[in-house]
Amino acid sequence: MPVSDIQRRVEASFAKQGLMRVIEARVAEVQPGRCTIEAPFRKTLTQQHGFLHAGVLTMLADNAVGYAAMTLMPDGMDVLTAELKVNFLRPARGVLAIARAEVLKPGKTLTVARAEVWMRGEDGAETLCAAMQATLVPSAAV
Repeated sequence: MPVSDIQRRVEASFAKQGLMRVIEARVAEVQPGRCTIEAPFRKTLTQQHGFLHAGVLTMLADNAVGYAAMTLMPDGMDVLTAELKVNFLRPARGVLAIARAEVLKPGKTLTVARAEVWMRGEDGAETLCAAMQATLVPSAAV
């Protein structure tokens, strides 16, 4: 499937996610087996210490691995997360959260993917804040 078709398919699915709109996330890049999703830092999304909440980091990573996996599925197929593991490595502070995901092992029954969530500072430097590994299963698109 051409990359432009994959991009359209991912963006159409992403547009249906109300929570991604709430956090002002956007699909930044899509390639076969890869996806990057970004969201701006907002005080309304922080935890008690002022860092971007772990739930936001997890949502971004989960969506990124899901769409990375979906790019390898045939038309009419989507994915659901069956399992995930997240390690929070550093406090998430900066101006932009960036979840970069890639498929490690595609499959007809199970797909394994990983994501890293980076925070970009005002100076443009990026700090790795979280790492996820997930197992995804194919699902008929609704």
